[in-house]
Amino acid sequence: MNKNILVRSLAAVCSIATLASLAACGDNTAAPAANSNGSSSTTTAISGDFQGAGASSQQAAVEAWIAGFQGTNPDAKIAYNPSGSGAGVTTFLTGATAWAGSDKALASDEVEQSKKVCAEGTAFDVPVYVSPIAVVFNLKGVSDAGKHVNMDASTIAKIFDGKITKWNDDAIKSQNPDLDLPDTPITVVHRSDKSGTTQNFVSYFKDVAPNDWSYDLSENWPNEVGQGAKGTSGVVSTVKQADGTIGYADFSAVGDLGTVAVKVGEKYVEISAEGAAKTIEDSPKDESATGDNRIVLKVNHNTTVDGAYPIALVSYDIVCPAYKDTKQAEFAKAWLTYVTSDEGQKTAQDAAGTAPLPSSLTAEISKSIEAIKTK
Repeated sequence: MNKNILVRSLAAVCSIATLASLAACGDNTAAPAANSNGSSSTTTAISGDFQGAGASSQQAAVEAWIAGFQGTNPDAKIAYNPSGSGAGVTTFLTGATAWAGSDKALASDEVEQSKKVCAEGTAFDVPVYVSPIAVVFNLKGVSDAGKHVNMDASTIAKIFDGKITKWNDDAIKSQNPDLDLPDTPITVVHRSDKSGTTQNFVSYFKDVAPNDWSYDLSENWPNEVGQGAKGTSGVVSTVKQADGTIGYADFSAVGDLGTVAVKVGEKYVEISAEGAAKTIEDSPKDESATGDNRIVLKVNHNTTVDGAYPIALVSYDIVCPAYKDTKQAEFAKAWLTYVTSDEGQKTAQDAAGTAPLPSSLTAEISKSIEAIKTK
């Protein structure tokens, strides 16, 4: 598994470097990218300064998207602050950014608040990629040997609630008869900031092991177990620092840490973008997400599809249907068209190990993006 991660990481670096070199080619503007439905990603070159903020888990993909977008729009200066899903949405709702990246859909009160920011209508969420959430760990003799650990939902929930505190606990040993698990204390590492990744992670417990997780859903970590770290990079860095640690992070940030293979039905499924895609393809739309142009999915954590990895998220970009500044509207429309295009999805896949969006959503996503008014 570590070898695969290394290969993917090298591919990501090469992809970003290639895209960055294209972005530096100023006058050599490439032809607009096309969506799978044939629509062009841009009709005129975008210029100006544009800001985004949000999910730290999106950072690797966004950096690659910026390089790719600037390849055809060299006069567009784009910056993204990976402040976390909650902070990014809050910033967007002040009107300070053109878009927000979030690993959770807008709450109903946030949709209502957006009326003050958008020139008309309310903000909406568009899926931009699918990604698995890894349960990462650092355990001497296991993770450093390239081995994964098998766990079911109940075991993971109990660990993150402080009910299982040693790596050789019977609940873990019984699922890993071939591993020599040490009597090492488990140290939980969780997000200290408001995070869509957190909400997606604990929603898996709520759906699959409700008797072992009594907390309400929230972007904030709900208990006092373990230690907090800011952002995806903070969690990964903290897990790397000590033996016996366990945490959760977007798959793109795993590096050489160990990962948990999650039980689905009678099998244990190792983390992969393909496995996450299978889960999302088996997930319905969330009909409770009211508002125009919104495309929100309800992740089916209880999927039984063969090979599906159930701890998955859909990451969204949040924009207005109309902006007070026309340039912002032109950018948002062109940006989302590129990001959700075949080219944009391949760019994220290469840079961040994400899975492309389900083809069943292509037409609906294009319709939502077309609703952004640029005149």
